[in-house]
Amino acid sequence: MAFEPPQRLVRALGETAPGDGWLEKLPEVARQAVALRESTVERVQVPGGRSSLVVLIRRSDGTPAVLKLAPPRSRPEAERAALAHWGGLGAVQLLDEPVTEGVLLLERLHPDVSVRSLPEAKALLEAAGTLRRLWVEPPGDQVFETVAERTGRQAEAMRAGAGADVADLVSAALTAREELLVAPPESRLLHGTFRQSKVLAAERSPWLAVGPDPVVGECAFDLARLVRDRVEDLIAQPSGAAITRRRIKRLAESLDVDQERLRGWTLFRAVESGMRARRVGRNQDAELLLEFAAWLHG
Repeated sequence: MAFEPPQRLVRALGETAPGDGWLEKLPEVARQAVALRESTVERVQVPGGRSSLVVLIRRSDGTPAVLKLAPPRSRPEAERAALAHWGGLGAVQLLDEPVTEGVLLLERLHPDVSVRSLPEAKALLEAAGTLRRLWVEPPGDQVFETVAERTGRQAEAMRAGAGADVADLVSAALTAREELLVAPPESRLLHGTFRQSKVLAAERSPWLAVGPDPVVGECAFDLARLVRDRVEDLIAQPSGAAITRRRIKRLAESLDVDQERLRGWTLFRAVESGMRARRVGRNQDAELLLEFAAWLHG
């Protein structure tokens, strides 16, 4: 079968990693991965993700499974380590396999049914409950990037790209980061890129998380991305700013996270995402994210 990468993946990698050659090698790598595991391909998941190719397969014994192939810049080996540490608790199960760099063999969930398909209030509740289960002590042989390290790289890019029109907002986000890093209340293994679309329906549990970009740090950092889920809907509502404040309060209280720390990390992560969208020419996304961030700054 032809392993054509979905256009969503092609566009995303064109923005973030042009010319690294991974996409050109992908069809052959996928064929080898399938052959090595003596699997039968059902289909490539479309539209799929922005950082990996997801292939639905049947293993040699007929068991449904998923092959996920990701470039080095997406840190697939960190994902492997996190999934192994969670051991299926709250997250998709990593299956035993011949270990191949950049290739993960995962249990099959329901790839077309995410928490995002639920009404908003229910979706937030189920997503938050799933996230809580992931917040565990990191392994003793700490192999993951820390929140300080990841946001440090992001902060440098934000400073470099801050024009006069967003200087105040970027400055506020960077100040919030510096203050939040002074005395974090805990250190947990975090999903790193958690949002409603990362929570899929499953058989052994109603909902399980997929696609982590794991990092170690405080829980409020992980929850911050969930606050702005469905940001386009929030921006479209006259009461969007008030809804966002209530969402922060509700999520903070339900997960025992400090409300002000959650607001600060939500501000930082929204500005960072907005500036990153600007850099790659996704101007509409950037505008939405920076308007959302301005609510938190104001």
